[in-house]
Amino acid sequence: MQQPSLTALARHALARGHTPAAAYALLARRSRRPLPSARAVCLALGVPLADAVHRLADCHDALLTDPRPDSETDTGELLEALGLFDVPKPLTPTELAVVAHFLTAVDAMGGIRPGHRHGLDRWFTTGNLTAAYLSLVAAQPMPRTGNPTTYWTALVTAGELLTTTPNPDTRIKYALTRCRTHATKHP
Repeated sequence: MQQPSLTALARHALARGHTPAAAYALLARRSRRPLPSARAVCLALGVPLADAVHRLADCHDALLTDPRPDSETDTGELLEALGLFDVPKPLTPTELAVVAHFLTAVDAMGGIRPGHRHGLDRWFTTGNLTAAYLSLVAAQPMPRTGNPTTYWTALVTAGELLTTTPNPDTRIKYALTRCRTHATKHP
């Protein structure tokens, strides 16, 4: 009798309510094959194969080549936190324009913490533009290296575009008001 593929096992684990990290840990523990287990979870989630291979190449040597014994749960959680299991969402032309304005704002910040940038990249991938917007509105351009005028203007435009999407989050309207106030202080 043929054994089910790792991808089929991952689909089953996910269908039973396991998180991607827990599904990875289950497969890696069972198969003793970390890399194929991580790829199987990606494929079961709907991450395209080429994208999964690219993502795994970035973390393979550090996390999956020679894992510590009994580290499958920790590794799964780390892979999930790194965004390995994030399912890409196709963005509409309006959403792509919003991301372009976000990137303009990021450039105008004059510097960004790596963790903040990682979070933004994950939100762009998954299409969570509201979280990205609120995060950028809560941030500030750097005093010496940032460009406040460009920063706040880009966020005003992004916020205006986000309010035109179906059922915009009410927090966007409040954040947009804050951006407009900052933009008038930095004409």
